[in-house]
Amino acid sequence: MEYVFAPAPIVAVPIAESAGVASARERFPVRRIYCVGRNYAAHAREMGHDPDREPPFFFAKPADAIVYVALGSTGEFPYPSRTNDVHHEIELVVAIGRAGRDIEVDRALDHVYGYALGLDMTRRDLQAEAKKMGRPWDGAKGFDHSAPLGPIHPVSRVGHIEQGAIRLAVNGVEKQCSDVSQLIWSTAETIAYLSTLFELRPGDLVFTGTPEGVGPVVRGDLLTGSVQGLGELNVRVV
Repeated sequence: MEYVFAPAPIVAVPIAESAGVASARERFPVRRIYCVGRNYAAHAREMGHDPDREPPFFFAKPADAIVYVALGSTGEFPYPSRTNDVHHEIELVVAIGRAGRDIEVDRALDHVYGYALGLDMTRRDLQAEAKKMGRPWDGAKGFDHSAPLGPIHPVSRVGHIEQGAIRLAVNGVEKQCSDVSQLIWSTAETIAYLSTLFELRPGDLVFTGTPEGVGPVVRGDLLTGSVQGLGELNVRVV
């Protein structure tokens, strides 16, 4: 078979072998990125929405939006074009390692390979305009470099992350702080519901939602995010 041009390389994220160490050998090949909207009650309120437990909704990012950030290093997030209001959103990310459709909630975590730290960077002004006009959010959420991501920590090493502090600081000042246990839809419930819409497959990533405190960033800002048990994710806005 001949291609008219060289296929894009597979996006793959290193696996964390132990705390502070990423594998030089193993990689997690990314297939799709799903993101859950408004999955912490306080964040739903700050965005002007009722936090009642309505069915979850999802949007997507392309796999090549990932900017991999190694443990102990500082990645770079290029400030995007066509916006004056880019926001940080720290999230627990779930890496799917086993395929499934219509997954039962009590079996959902069996499909998880591991967990990672991620940032869902958002062109908030473009998102607000899209909402007002009833249009999709693609330009606000799925742009280049919009998904800074740390290494994936296997469940075999860290267990399932069902509680623990989730935080983000900008230039050392804490902006977001909550607990993973405060998710409106838990990781298991999110996987189960998502699997009724799409067949989940190994390589899928699920961004599980961000807590309250989202806000704008400018060039030069240093973002430091964390989830208890997964270390830190450091990203400089350039």
